[in-house]
This record gives sequence, structure tokens and C-alpha cells, in this order.
Amino acid sequence: MAGHGPVPSSCDCFVAMPPHTAFPAVIFAKNADRPRDEVQEIVYVPAATHRPGDKVQCTYVQIEQAERTHAVLLSRPAWLWGAEMGANDCGVCVGNEGVWTREPLGEAEALLGMDLVRLGLERGSSAREALEVMTALLERHGQGGSCKEQPEPFVYHNTFLLADRNEAWLLETAGRYWAAQRIREGSRNISNQLSIGSEITAEHPGLRERARSQGWWSGHGEFSFARAFSLEKEPPRMEAARARLRAGTELLQRHAGHITEETLMSILRDKAGGICVDSAGFRTAGSMVSVLPRDPALPCVHFLTGTPDPSRSVFKPFVFVAGVRAAPQVRSPSFPQDPARQIPRFRSAVDRRHELYRRHQAALELMERDPEWGQRLLGTLQELEQQGLQGMRELLQGTVSPSPRELADLFLDCVEAEMKFYS
Repeated sequence: MAGHGPVPSSCDCFVAMPPHTAFPAVIFAKNADRPRDEVQEIVYVPAATHRPGDKVQCTYVQIEQAERTHAVLLSRPAWLWGAEMGANDCGVCVGNEGVWTREPLGEAEALLGMDLVRLGLERGSSAREALEVMTALLERHGQGGSCKEQPEPFVYHNTFLLADRNEAWLLETAGRYWAAQRIREGSRNISNQLSIGSEITAEHPGLRERARSQGWWSGHGEFSFARAFSLEKEPPRMEAARARLRAGTELLQRHAGHITEETLMSILRDKAGGICVDSAGFRTAGSMVSVLPRDPALPCVHFLTGTPDPSRSVFKPFVFVAGVRAAPQVRSPSFPQDPARQIPRFRSAVDRRHELYRRHQAALELMERDPEWGQRLLGTLQELEQQGLQGMRELLQGTVSPSPRELADLFLDCVEAEMKFYS
């Protein structure tokens, strides 16, 4: 049955905001855990204006295009259109996670949760607006289709964490049904399970009637989305998800009042709690941390790895400015006869590794064979990351004023610097 094979052992999203952050900013973070050999690429798509009646081809289905789309930065599995996580030029961040609910899984091709991530970012100028975009499209088009690049279907529903400079939203879905909760302060994390109880800020208009008609809620008394729509008999993987949720919550609470971007990076690198995974079937394929200052005069700064295993990767900074130069080293090759776009799908395999992935992969293999050399390289990479972090701190504190050209080249320059160490 679809969705009952190996599943990600970890996929975790975090958000921290005042008073839990060390300075007035919202900080978003996510680990994207995917099938072990899947490549995650980093894609910058500039803002665009579209003609009336234009369509956009998502991973499986074509839908109506918006009149305008924001510039977006995406970290995505290289075979699909959407994204595991990303940000836009309005300071909105979105990440998704797979969940399994009482609603039947949609094996028919529809929108993927990862498509909804990109659509929300392209069309939403705030977290609330992105939420409204995503829920409207979910109700209209549904969610479904395989979420991995293999012939056997792997299907799930989705939860999402959305954030901007002022607030965050948790969006959880079951089929076309959904519930959302606004987060105004403190911190929150999600881990592959429904977690919205009775504190629902917005919901599908037919949500409660659906639960009542299926016998999941009596129709009287308190309504809990998680209690109504979670599987009655949960598989063992859900206990692992609860353990990760507890571990992530404890780490956030431990640092409450002092959380910075480095705090979230260290949490994403935590292997003891299962947040950073490196198993036979799945691993953390890419990671992202974003700093969204409350002060609109300050830029938002996004740090992405573009490589697996954040404990042995470099978080590289990106800032939205005019004339951003794309980094071709983190873009996967394209294929005229792409097996992900042919029917039937996924009947052959192609090598989607981008240049940074290849060099990083070779370095990881050397680390395994020569631990002493590996530790020296890791130390060098950590120094490179610290240089980027320090530069971005100075930018946000106003002690440096990089030129627009320097900021436009920032991410590309960091990718090129990292690659030199691998050679």
C-alpha cells in the first residue's frame, strides 16, 4: 500500500521568536529528510509578471498562474517543481513535512505538499497570505501523487510551518481538509505528526462536519483536530516522530531567551535526538535557517547547505537584492527525456548530482577513510561558516554596509569558496 514502505525517520521544522530569541527577529529552520540517494538543489527564481490565462506546470498537474509571482529561493529535490523549504523576497519562509491521517491517501496525481510550499512563497507577501493561497489551492486541486523518484508510490499528507517577520503559522492537512494555528511568540517545532488540538485559528469550512460524519468527533464539546484526524492505530514510526518532537522542544526550551541562528543550526545538527538523520534508507538531504528581523529596514538572511548532513555541511548566506547571481554549482543537470516527466514515471534513473554535491560527497567518503584528515577539513569548513555568520551579524547590526553587488554575489561566492576546500 502506498506510503507503507520505508518512511523518513526525521523531518523537523522550527520557529523561534521573541521573547525566546536573543534579538528582535523571527528565526525559521528546517531539516529536509529524504531518500538517501536523492539530491537536493538550491534554486533562485526571480519575480515575474504573467499574462491573464497563463498556466503553471507543477510537478504533476497544471494550474492557473498568478498575475505576479515573488522572487523565491528554494531548496528542493531535484526531480520536482516544488520545494521542501524556501523563502521569498517579502521575508516569508515555508517548510513542509509528511503526515499520515485518517483521510485516505491520494495516489492520483494532484498537487504535492512541496508544490504548495513553492506556490505559497511565489504568491504570498506574508505568512498569512501564503497560508490563504495554499489552503485555497488545496481545496481546489487536492494533494496526491508519489513523493519520491521511484516506481513504487510513496504518498503522504502534509503539515507546514510558515513564518514572516511578525508571526508564524502552523498549517496541518488531511486530504483537502485543514486547520491552522497562529503563533505569535516563543517557539514551536513540528515532527511528522498532527499537533493542532483545540487552539484553531482558521479551518476548512467543512472540517468539523467531516469529523462528525465519520464518527471521529461527537459533534459536542471540545474539537481537537489532531485527536479527530490522527490515525487511531499509529505505526511505530509515529512514536519515533513523537520522540523527535520532544527532543526538539527540549532543545528550544533549553535556549529560550538566547536563541540565535547558530542555536538553530546546532539543533539541526543534533544526531542524539534524531533531528539530523543519516540512516541506510533516509538522511538529511538539505538544511535551512532564516533570520527575519522585526525591523523592516534590515534585510532577511537565509542560510542553506545544499548538501546532505548538516553536521558535515556549511550553511551559506543568501540575501534577496536586485541582480542576484545564481550559483550553477548547486543546480542539478536537466534531461530532455526526464523519467520524472514521462508516463509511466520513474522507469529509469538519471544522475542528478550537482557539482557541489559531487565534491561534498567525495569529501565525506574521504572523511570516513581518513578521520584525521576529515577532522581538519571539518575545522576548515566550520571556519568558513563562521566567517559568513560574522559577516551577516555585522550586516544586521549595521556595522558594515556591503555594496549591492557584494550581496548579489554573496551566496555564489560562498559556494565557490567551499568548493575550493574540497579540491
